[in-house]
Amino acid sequence: MKKAVMKKAVMKKAVIKKDRRNDFRKAAAVFLTAAAALAVTACGNREGFNLVEQDEAEVRVVTLYSPMEKTNPNTENVARSACDKTIAMAEEELGVSVGYITYTAADYQEKSYDDVALDRVRNNMDDIYLLNPDVIKTLGEEGRLRDLSGFACVENLRDVVKTANTINGKLVAIPQEVVAYGLFVNKDMFDQYQLELPETPEDFLECCRVFKENGIETPVGANRWWLETFVLAIGYADLYNGGNTEAEVAALNSGESKYSDYMRPGFEFLQEMIDRGYIDAEKALVSEAVEGEGEDFLSGKTPIVMAYWGAANTNTAYGEPDFNMLVIGFPSSRGQMPVMPMTGFGVGADAVHGEDAMGVLDVILSDEALRVYAETNKVISPSRNVEVECIPALKPLNDRIQENVYVLGANANMKLEQWGNTCLIVRDLLNGATVDECMAEFDRLQEETLAKQSSR
Repeated sequence: MKKAVMKKAVMKKAVIKKDRRNDFRKAAAVFLTAAAALAVTACGNREGFNLVEQDEAEVRVVTLYSPMEKTNPNTENVARSACDKTIAMAEEELGVSVGYITYTAADYQEKSYDDVALDRVRNNMDDIYLLNPDVIKTLGEEGRLRDLSGFACVENLRDVVKTANTINGKLVAIPQEVVAYGLFVNKDMFDQYQLELPETPEDFLECCRVFKENGIETPVGANRWWLETFVLAIGYADLYNGGNTEAEVAALNSGESKYSDYMRPGFEFLQEMIDRGYIDAEKALVSEAVEGEGEDFLSGKTPIVMAYWGAANTNTAYGEPDFNMLVIGFPSSRGQMPVMPMTGFGVGADAVHGEDAMGVLDVILSDEALRVYAETNKVISPSRNVEVECIPALKPLNDRIQENVYVLGANANMKLEQWGNTCLIVRDLLNGATVDECMAEFDRLQEETLAKQSSR
């Protein structure tokens, strides 16, 4: 990720512009944060933002950098978000005030949410930060985030959280929800053509064939951000579920194994879908998430799309379709496979109000607070002790997750960042690159990453 270090301790405005190589993390990854905070628009639609100047007058003010809309610690917010409710619990218990440093839409500017997060942490400008996976990895490797492994909540955390956000033996970030991606399917259309829900890539291709032969022009609605979910599910199904994860990751990190060997089957699968017309590559390449394929899915023209868990709970996405919708995992050699990236709250290593910040996180990540959060947003909690009854549409995906069957979309223990890099290379495929060219790019990135690591 490109970065431009800010020289002022507090800034009123940050200028931000779109950039292709930056887009993936500031769009795809920011969408993950938006799913939790419900404040930033969908991936890739990078509106500009102003940063709101923080009020330093309050005694024991802990500052939180996030996408949320609370700019004054004393502001009455009647319709608080789920996160705000937990922040209120911490404020009351600890006697501190939490002020948000946040994005507010203004105009096109030259830095993104993630760029500014890097700058603010590196310049010790806030105390708590809501971070996306690639930023967690970068800052954790730089030693700029505190170790949260001593929190009482850690004992109850799902393994997926600890695996994703542990860097050099330190748990540097913990989320309030676990974001899971799956396939949203029109079950009525599957029933109409007497199709079983697909388990494997071969099953999926057969379903698409039947839809295509029965007049469904494009069986899979796609956008330019989320097709990597297919690749990750197919490529890493065995790595994360075969009982040898640690050794396989170590082999990738040493260069003994190649990421391209894992990625090739998923890219070949996508290429086959493009060749057969099951995906409209040209449309996908320019389509934003949900905006590009949502209308066709809701109108019954397209039976399959991919999205994150929360899209099934909200009226602005797929929350109230006129058909029987189910959310299932992506096809893999091990059956339907959820793909789970990971965001998280972190505390700056040199935060001015570090102890108070740690206290705030300790409260909002407690089972009591996580239960409030999960019940408000109807999401998967990072705590094994907090279970919220999901809507029927999400049950197939949730069942797999409860069985600890999943693929990580982001893993801080892998030296090569996964979510964003895979997204960009999939976009190269959509734009006409061959599978071999895409694999060569993975090899180049792996060599470059390992060279940088060995030179430190």
